[in-house]
Amino acid sequence: MTEATAQADRLFALYPALALAALLPIGAATPLFPVELGVAAFALGTLVVGMAHGAVDHLVPLRAAPGVSLRRSIAVVSVAYAVLGGAVVAAFFVAPVAAFAGFVALTWLHWGQGDVAALALAGVEHLPTSAERWLALVVRGGLPMGVPLLSHPEEYRLVAEWVVGLFLVEPGAAPAATAVDPLFVPATRLAVGGIVIAATLASVGLGYARVRRGASRRGWLRDAGEVGVLWAWFLLAAPVFAIGVYFALWHSLRHVGRLVLVDPDAAAALGEGDTRRALGRFARDAAPLTLGGFVALAGVGIAAPAGIAAPGDLLAASLVGIAALTLPHVVVTAWLDRRQGVWRPDSAA
Repeated sequence: MTEATAQADRLFALYPALALAALLPIGAATPLFPVELGVAAFALGTLVVGMAHGAVDHLVPLRAAPGVSLRRSIAVVSVAYAVLGGAVVAAFFVAPVAAFAGFVALTWLHWGQGDVAALALAGVEHLPTSAERWLALVVRGGLPMGVPLLSHPEEYRLVAEWVVGLFLVEPGAAPAATAVDPLFVPATRLAVGGIVIAATLASVGLGYARVRRGASRRGWLRDAGEVGVLWAWFLLAAPVFAIGVYFALWHSLRHVGRLVLVDPDAAAALGEGDTRRALGRFARDAAPLTLGGFVALAGVGIAAPAGIAAPGDLLAASLVGIAALTLPHVVVTAWLDRRQGVWRPDSAA
């Protein structure tokens, strides 16, 4: 592991994980407060780093693949964002309940994808095969998306009603509370909970078996420790607050660290201990499309048939906008995963 990689792992993955662990007592108190606290935390996290973490996607092909020009890099990613993002927004207008469920599933995939890439970056030895990494993805993405459905289903459902309610204004349309019923029946909650619990036990157990056969114990302990922190965080904290803090402090920072390493100049600065210069380059590159992302969110709010009349509506419109940005972001990230051999460990670049 290079010095730049080690520094990125410490700054963008290890230290934020320790910070989230330290915040557990605060998270445990959040169910006592109104959901508006969570909405504020989500808005702040999105403003500070959440939106920026995907705003350098247009430069990823340029920096990760030799021979790709700046023009081609920007053009390909721009088309992906326009086509895929537009399709997501259209899906919410046509079938909001299915689109919301699809967004949850996509986020499950993407947040697991991000954590597995971070573990690969850290050089853990207990996930040597694609199958074990996919199992880790199910765990890492399922903790933020699935555990709140077990621990705080009322607030989870409230968010679903807010999102779906933005698009159910036609005469005769079912109320949002009725429309989302199939997503929150006991069988759904039990199935999701069973998947996350079984995947956690299997992943931790298989990792320990790898340690018994010679893999580094340190990497496995870190993986298991992070999983334990995430289980506690999403069991204890109110869902909107928990997701808002996790999105900024955990997922987004890990991806920022990965993108800093893809930029040769920023990586060199990080390796020399000049974190300010490395982050300055990232901020410069991300600034235009970060602003563009907020414009896109505003556009969704303006276009929503029900309009924006309360903090919950603002959160709902933001989530729809983020969903539109997430699908092309997942595609770009998956391409980067392939280039770096995240899912084929033996072919890692």
